[in-house]
Formats: sequence, C-alpha cells, structure tokens
Amino acid sequence: MEDSKHVSPGGDSPDEKHEHDDVELQQANGTLTRALKGRHMQMIAIGGSIGAGLFVGSGGAFRTGGPASVLLGFMIVGAMLLFTVQALGELAVLYPVNGAFYTYAVRFLDPSWGFAVGWDYAVGWLIILPFELIAAGITISFWRSDINVGVWITVFLVLLVVVQFFGVRGYGEVEFVLGLIKVVAVIGFIILGIIIDCGGVPTDDRGYIGAHYWHEPGAFRNGFKGFCSVFVTAAFAFGGTELVGLAAAEAADPRKSLPKATKQVFWRITFFYVVSLFIVGLILPSDDERLIGSSGANTKASPFVLAIQMAGIKGLPSVFNAVITISVLSVANSSSFASTRTMQALGATGMGPRFLTKIDRKGRPIVCVIIQLLFGLLAFITEASSGSTVFTWLLSFSGLSYFFIWASICLCHIRFRYAWKLQGHSLDELPYKASFGVAGSYVGFGLNVLALIATFYTSLWPVGASPDAEYFFEQYLAAPFVIFLYLGYKIYSRGAGGLYIKAHEMDLTTGMRVLDLEPLTERKKSIVNLPSRMLGGLF
Repeated sequence: MEDSKHVSPGGDSPDEKHEHDDVELQQANGTLTRALKGRHMQMIAIGGSIGAGLFVGSGGAFRTGGPASVLLGFMIVGAMLLFTVQALGELAVLYPVNGAFYTYAVRFLDPSWGFAVGWDYAVGWLIILPFELIAAGITISFWRSDINVGVWITVFLVLLVVVQFFGVRGYGEVEFVLGLIKVVAVIGFIILGIIIDCGGVPTDDRGYIGAHYWHEPGAFRNGFKGFCSVFVTAAFAFGGTELVGLAAAEAADPRKSLPKATKQVFWRITFFYVVSLFIVGLILPSDDERLIGSSGANTKASPFVLAIQMAGIKGLPSVFNAVITISVLSVANSSSFASTRTMQALGATGMGPRFLTKIDRKGRPIVCVIIQLLFGLLAFITEASSGSTVFTWLLSFSGLSYFFIWASICLCHIRFRYAWKLQGHSLDELPYKASFGVAGSYVGFGLNVLALIATFYTSLWPVGASPDAEYFFEQYLAAPFVIFLYLGYKIYSRGAGGLYIKAHEMDLTTGMRVLDLEPLTERKKSIVNLPSRMLGGLF
C-alpha cells in the first residue's frame, strides 16, 4: 500500500478540508479510503465487539466454572488483551498498513507464519458472519417464536448489504451508533445490578443478596478444569478487540486516534467485562438450570436476562434482549470489515488470489465484500436437518484463531523492537510507544500460550465427561488448521527465508507513514511523575 503518498507535505496535521480531499484522491485511485474519524476508532475500541460472547456465552462459563472462575478468567484474558493492544497500537501508528497484524507477522516473524495466521483469521471471521446472523434470528424468538428464523436471517443479511454500500464510513457510523447503545446498556445493567444486590428492588423477595451466591452454591465449580474451561468463552467474548489496529489503514489520522483508542481498551476490559460479570455473579446463582442452554444467542438463557427476570422486573428483559440483538448485528458488521480487509491484504502481498485486491472507486474491496456476503448465506444451512452439526464443525476453524493472532502481535512487537534497536534507531523516534513496553508483550505472549495449553487440557478432558475425539476437534481444530497452513506455505515457498526473518534483514521502512515520523512530545520522565505517566498510558 502506498500510504505515504497521501500525506501532508508540510508534516502538519491535516484539517477537515485536506482530509476530504485525501479521501477523494484515494477513491479516484482505487485504494482503501481513510474515512474513519477519532470517534469511530474510540467506539470500535470500547464497544466494537461486545456481543453474544459476553451477554450469552458467559452463562455457560458461569455454569461450568462458577463466578470466581469467570472473574479470574476474564481478568487474565483482559490483561493479555491490554498488553496486546498496546503493542499493536505502537506498530499500527508507525505502520498503518492494510492487513495490520497479518502484515506485521509476514515482515517481523516469518512469511509462512503470516500466511497461516492471516488466512486463519480471515476464515474465522468469514464463518462468524453467518453464525451472528443465526444468533440475531434466534434473539427474535424471545418475542416471536412462531416466525421461522430464516425470515430474520434474510432481513438482517439485507441490512448488512445496505451498510456495505456506504463503505468504511458506513461501517464506522453503524459501529459508533450500535456501540454507544451497548455501552449505555452495560452501564445501566451495572447500576441495576448493584440495586438488586443491595435489596433495592421491591419486586425481588430475596432482599439483600450481598455475596451469598459466592458461598452457596459456591465461587468455583468443577475445580481447576472448570477454571480452564473459561478461557475459550473469554476469548470469544473479547474477540474483535484487535480490530482497532486493522482499522488503522483507513483512519483519517491514526497518529492521534489510535493511541486514544488503544487506551480506551482499559475501560472496556475493566468496566464492561469484568465489572458487569462480577455483578452477574452476585445476583444470579451459577447452578441455575436455565444456564445449561447458554450458547450461541439463546437469550432465554442469557445470565444478564435471567438476572433481571429473577428480580421480578417486568419489561426490562425484553429491553435487554433488544440490546443483545443489536450487539449481535454489530459483531456481524465487524466481521464483514475484518475478513474483507484481511483477504484484500493477503491478495495484495501475493498470498491470495490477485482478484481479491480489486478496490472500487468508493474504496471498498468489492470482491472480498461479495465473498463475505456469500458466506453469509451459510446461515440458511441451519434450516437443514443436519445443519447444526455442519455449522459446529465450520465454527471450530475459528475457535482458537484469536489466541494465535494475539500471540503473534505480541511476538511481532518483541521482534520489531529488537530490530529497531539493532538497525540504529532509538525509541525517541517512535511516534507512539506501548505503555508497558516490551515487557508487556512478553507477558501477553506468555498468557496466550498458557491459554492455549489450558484450552487443550479441557478439550482433551472435558468437564464432566470422558475424552472424546469428536469433542476435542470441535474445540481445537483451529490449531492443526494453522499448522497445516504454515507447513503448506513453507513447502510451497521451498522454505524461503529460513525459519524466521533475522533482525538485520527486517524491512522497517515500507508502509511507514511519513507524517508520523516526528515523535509526539512527551514529558520528561522522573520518579515524581511516574504514577501520572502510568495513568496517562491507560486513559
């Protein structure tokens, strides 16, 4: 991508007129359009992928692991994501290139590994789209179970097609509005949950609850195995946090918007995930029989909806079901963005068919968009008698893709920093530095590896069941899929480049945005301002 050709020659931040001219020039040249503003980037970071994983899938984790396991599991994965997104922010501000983390893996790790995680990530999001369309259709059955789900799948797929007509700006605006609704809903639920826990709801005959459910039925369920089972649920719930880096290539001013957006991830992890799930664990017993069906988008088994129903509040369960429907559609919208941009980047670097690189005058990777929407038709497979079985196997390809891409981002940052120093550069030249430095990337990488090991353990020895080959591959098929892609490309390329790219051979200039070469002004570091600098790195 010739990103540096469209920057202000004077090095000053472009004003609105220049940004508009820049967008028109990119449309004329058939390149991706930089139309995402700061508010879009921040909302993508805060609420971009809050969906069924949090609102529904967490119920299964409560049932299997208990409230303490859910809290600890989400905190661990949240910390992992905090380190990962900070590392991604540093790379994406310096190199706001299309394909982001896939491109970084090709450049800083190994082309074969970049090919493997890139296609695994693209395929994962391709399959998630029909899953979210099915999920959105199922949420409607909360009100109207008499209408076939296929009708709603059609309606939602048409709406998604309409959004595609507006390109990346349409994606940004839709995510901004839907993300805002989700944020307000979660904040409202947290306030309501505190009131319920303190016995402030007249219709709830339980009175003051406090931490009763942490003692009876208990904070942990199924021991260590129950705790390990939470990681996949947490990964699915957090999936999409990295989209803020993927959107960098289409941000109007990534130097300003990306650092702010990456810092917002702290709020998202702490407040919207950890705090909300802690509240759920206080007001809903983890042995509730209705939690058994907590999967996909079965909102009748959503722990958030059940918690409101247990308090005897009329009307609000329907309101929150509507929020879940909106959230699922938001993730479907994000999936179309993630898969199309990754596929276009794969085609542009020769790791995919050349026709994937086609971009129309509106800045849309049009062939990739068509492929994504065609994959959306897979949602109708559930109408077949064996459709659910087929779809379960399709979803297994994306089950672990997040762990692989997050670990790769951390490793890319570690390798980049080493090469940056080796090739004579200083940290002062970086326009944005990860708040936790390379140490944070080491921790993030280690946590990803541990999460993969924990998932392997629970896939091989399921909670409450004997080892089963079918269950194992349903949960862990993404791992052999990535290994197959990696080895396949190694053989195809005849091992070009060796096992990894050496630091002195890394390309540190291609895709670097000229406008961002001047580092942001920072305060002089001292022990006195250390606390304020640490807080500034998060907020």
